[in-house]
Amino acid sequence: MPPDPLQLSAVELVHAVRSGDLTAVACTEAFLARIERTNGVLNAFLAVDREGALARAAEIDARRRSGKPLGPLAGLPVGVKDALCTADLPTTCASKMLAGYRPPYDAEVVARLRHADAVIVGKTNMDEFAMGGSNENSAFGPVANPWDTSRAPGGSSGGSAACVAADMAPVAIGSDTGGSIRQPAGLCGITGLKPTYGRVSRRGLVAFASSLDQIGPMARSAADCALVLEAIAGHDPGDSTSLRDEVPSYTRALDKPLTGLRIGRVPEHFAAGLDPEVARGVDEAFAVFRQLGATVHDVRLPHAHHGIPTYYLIAPCEASSNLARYDGAHYGHRAEPGKGHRAEPTNGHRADSGKERDGAAAFESPLVEMYCRSRAEGFGPEVKRRIMLGTYALSAGYYDAYYAKALRVRRLIRQDYLDAFQTVDLIGGPVSATAAFPLGEKTGDPLAMYLVDMYTVTANLAGIGGISFPCGFTAGGLPIGFQLQGPALAESLLLNATDRFQSLTDWHRRRPPLAV
Repeated sequence: MPPDPLQLSAVELVHAVRSGDLTAVACTEAFLARIERTNGVLNAFLAVDREGALARAAEIDARRRSGKPLGPLAGLPVGVKDALCTADLPTTCASKMLAGYRPPYDAEVVARLRHADAVIVGKTNMDEFAMGGSNENSAFGPVANPWDTSRAPGGSSGGSAACVAADMAPVAIGSDTGGSIRQPAGLCGITGLKPTYGRVSRRGLVAFASSLDQIGPMARSAADCALVLEAIAGHDPGDSTSLRDEVPSYTRALDKPLTGLRIGRVPEHFAAGLDPEVARGVDEAFAVFRQLGATVHDVRLPHAHHGIPTYYLIAPCEASSNLARYDGAHYGHRAEPGKGHRAEPTNGHRADSGKERDGAAAFESPLVEMYCRSRAEGFGPEVKRRIMLGTYALSAGYYDAYYAKALRVRRLIRQDYLDAFQTVDLIGGPVSATAAFPLGEKTGDPLAMYLVDMYTVTANLAGIGGISFPCGFTAGGLPIGFQLQGPALAESLLLNATDRFQSLTDWHRRRPPLAV
């Protein structure tokens, strides 16, 4: 009797398909059936490609039977965050602005997944244009946390995290601008890796903040993440920020002892605001690493407390620039003409001498009206908020006071990490201050929502890698996440340390009691 695909890890699934113990079609059908049963509850997928996925799986089976070589991800179902371009599926960034948009090409990561013989089953929900920490900003409805459907899964890669946690796919791809892989992985009890900036190509990722965005894998275990990262990492001549460094074998770097590994602990991360249950779980994780032979040392990141304000200046400034292209003429949603506003004469004179008409601002021309109304209709409240923040900070008279100063602080934050990694190999601590919070709890308080990323944004500002994985559960049954951060291009070390931790614990193997 063939094994149950839903009970296998990604590594085990690939092995089963390659050996013939399980067909790629049977594997794909099992996860598609799971998606059909659970997506109505979780809303983790925005689009599912049942026909295309089964056709791809049948092709892989045919090649295996004929003895032709298979890729390293042969038959592995994968969910892809809806911020990555897919030629055969819509790419909406969970926004009305891009509703129904079908790109003419695949993102480089998607192309590499296909080349490795992965089976892309669909596109996962997210915060609109990756702006959010709870996946409640999606134009197509929020995602529910599989461990408690009244709670948020984290964001912005909340759909990717929820689909893995709920066994809708063994692996999903997310993007991380300020914690958007690690934070939802922590809140959903899975493993998520943000690689070093430039380790994975960003070509075909719809941009939020180009100097911060990075794509990475989300799965149950470090071993599964290593398998996927090995397939998607590497230089891409089509991405000018892509690193040329050779890609090591991340899977072969696993299973190495941690004797002598130095892990840093930042005392400031355990100050007021950290939930006691989370603090307990994180401290117990440090104890596991000691048991594995690592040593734990206090380290300082003196400028880490500036991370949130620095991030929320740089990221909105870059978003203001990147999202300027969505004007209704060249890209994105276009408002219907003559709806709500009367066009102004085009001779440069206002019809009402500058007075307001019907409570609406006057427009200089029908074209300007179309631009303004298209953006007002197409973007959601959080995207508008960040565009306004960024545009203000970049405007004449404020650039030096805000954006330029934030860049200088960013350099100090990066230097803090460089100094810390002179004395330790990795830095550990909480992913977020609390476990998953109730849906709607923070939507009315943007600052409270921004603070959920307080432990994750600094890795993006410094351009280094980080990994999140479960280290326990609260009394209420919610996952507690632990984060490791490492120097640039230290993904092998991050994955090995996490894999060793998961060899002694079973937190990552636990499944949510999801009623469907």
